[in-house]
Amino acid sequence: MEPFTQKEIHLVNRPEGMPSKEDFEFREKELSSLQENEVLLKTLYLSVDPYMRGRMKDVKSYIAPFQLNEAITGGVLAEVIESRSASFKQGDIVNANLNWAEYNVANENSVRKVDPSVAPITTTLGILGLTGLTAYFGLLDIGKPQPGETVVVSGAAGAVGSVVGQIAKIKGTKVVGIAGSNEKIDYLLNELGFDAAVNYKKDSFKEDLEKALPNGVDVYFDNVGGDVSDAVIEQLNNKARISLCGSISSYNTEGEDIGPRMQWKFIKTSSMMKGFTLGDYAQDFPTGAVQLAKWLAEGKLKYEETIVDGFENTPEAFFGLFKGTNIGKQLVKVADPEFAKL
Repeated sequence: MEPFTQKEIHLVNRPEGMPSKEDFEFREKELSSLQENEVLLKTLYLSVDPYMRGRMKDVKSYIAPFQLNEAITGGVLAEVIESRSASFKQGDIVNANLNWAEYNVANENSVRKVDPSVAPITTTLGILGLTGLTAYFGLLDIGKPQPGETVVVSGAAGAVGSVVGQIAKIKGTKVVGIAGSNEKIDYLLNELGFDAAVNYKKDSFKEDLEKALPNGVDVYFDNVGGDVSDAVIEQLNNKARISLCGSISSYNTEGEDIGPRMQWKFIKTSSMMKGFTLGDYAQDFPTGAVQLAKWLAEGKLKYEETIVDGFENTPEAFFGLFKGTNIGKQLVKVADPEFAKL
């Protein structure tokens, strides 16, 4: 492999409030020759996820912040273009955490081979990847839904929420989704089989939510926080369980995100709220992945992808997460494979 120049996306400012194009910069970088046990990877798809907003802040968290003037990293689906590894050959499709770049050089131990015969390759960035596993463990381990109970999911038309609701249905519960457009409400009801769905952007949201919850809330899978979650918590049943996955409503908030004090509600109902990150379940990933693949093959799980075409449009795809433009998993298609026949 001869050294060559390609583009990658760097974080150049730490956003204040909603990120903008000025916070990102496309920069050229020369890739050096492959060393032993390395592979040259051509990016096919990038995963764009809400948690990345938190990594743009220089604060202590469960994962290190992005560094300024360095490439942003995230889930990448790529094709092996050249290999000096005995484990990978030209045309293999792999999944890894890599730079937002047109090409990457990676060690063989940092990438995982994808079998295109199992399901469309993009599912490894979504329902059969970290997204699906987040839904699986966050709901089943913390929420512990039981047949006949009521499960509420906020951000229900997103990548994680849509899987949570479907798993809850598999477990025999009544599922109520919360989303932000009529299109998403229709998707939840008519495509995913939710029992009810409520549009939080309507003035009548609280009244609509109460009507959808005649038997209260037993399990709440929280992806958004803020006013939406305040309204759900008001409807908790005795011994309810809340799984805290995300708080996208406050990711772009400047200053403190202050709302009602809800401690009394948890005391009164003997309820439990627990936050988690997917890393908590790393040792159990194989078990979750097998079950998700089985449900998908059986037709018990469906998925949707919102795909933005073009590497140059990656920042816009990221902004769309906070504008609610995506249904299901947000991806960026960077290129078609050169050697793989999919």
